[in-house]
Amino acid sequence: MIFIAARFRVRAEHADAWPDLTRPFTEATRAEPGNLWFDWSRDVDDPQEYVLIEAFEDDAAGAHVQSAHFRQAQAELPGYLEETPRIVNFQVEGTDWSELAELAVRR
Repeated sequence: MIFIAARFRVRAEHADAWPDLTRPFTEATRAEPGNLWFDWSRDVDDPQEYVLIEAFEDDAAGAHVQSAHFRQAQAELPGYLEETPRIVNFQVEGTDWSELAELAVRR
């Protein structure tokens, strides 16, 4: 799978609204064929920082960046940001999360 993590520094006046501002993009991406997940989290130490974790089956990520909703996000979302988002993008085996054995829950 293609695994992507990106950090978005949102301007302070838009930070609380970021989930709503990105909702159309998020919902459209989650509906794409080949999308495994597309999940936002807010940094617990910095309320202006959002982290996006997303995954696609193999080449589906290529179709994602060609989609109409991606182009719309490219046009609209930078106006709400303080800086260019930072990203890591790599291919890994599998199509789901693995268990973190070092913190296994035993009951």
